Amino acid sequence: MTKSTFHIGLKSSDVKDVTVAILPGDPGRVPKIAKHLDEAVLLANHREFHSMKGTYKGVTALVISTGIGGPSAAICVEELAMLGITRFLRVGTTGAIQDHIEPGDIIVPTAAVRLDGASTHIAPLAFPAVADFAMVQSIRDALVLANVKHHIGIVASSDTFYQGQSRTDSFRKGFVHEALGNRFEDMKALNVLSFEMECATVLTQCAAYGLSAAAVLGVLVNRNRTEFPDETVGKQTEERVIQAALASLAKL
Repeated sequence: MTKSTFHIGLKSSDVKDVTVAILPGDPGRVPKIAKHLDEAVLLANHREFHSMKGTYKGVTALVISTGIGGPSAAICVEELAMLGITRFLRVGTTGAIQDHIEPGDIIVPTAAVRLDGASTHIAPLAFPAVADFAMVQSIRDALVLANVKHHIGIVASSDTFYQGQSRTDSFRKGFVHEALGNRFEDMKALNVLSFEMECATVLTQCAAYGLSAAAVLGVLVNRNRTEFPDETVGKQTEERVIQAALASLAKL
């Protein structure tokens, strides 16, 4: 009997026909994606790693949640790679920091600023967290074809949601220690598009391993104007980013 992986609870036989692993962070997003797949089946439900498999227009896809942040995402990618998966598509949400980006827009990262810690366990900081060029191009082609407003560029990935992203609404009422105090303004001045929490880890890991990875991110808020999304806009954005990811599958 083939042994299951330690954390994600999958065996190589579960994913032997998979073309791409779709990686939402939220376990609750797994069935929302899988409902669009044909012959979707539940594979495993272990810790933050919930997984389902099905086909979309002839492409067999695994949908598996990574949980929040780089450490758990790194575990997920590591164990999937051990099972033979070579292509990864992160599907998530993000907070824009450039004025021209609106809630509901889609961001396709070409690379990520490595403000996380997990990626430093994979490669030194001088190693770039870059997306697979062919995957980015395929995603862009699908978005252009669907006439979806999108932005292509660099995002920043932080291991923390509050202090690491210069939020002022934390328990300590705006205190961010000196090393992080100007992070928001610095990233904005460097033309970084948004903050999120997993891309730097996933892109570094896959680039270092010779695997392919890219991401599709739905913009929940523009942080120059507000920190919290409107509930209706949030639901619409979540569905829009799911549709954008699925539309790209055939082109990948």
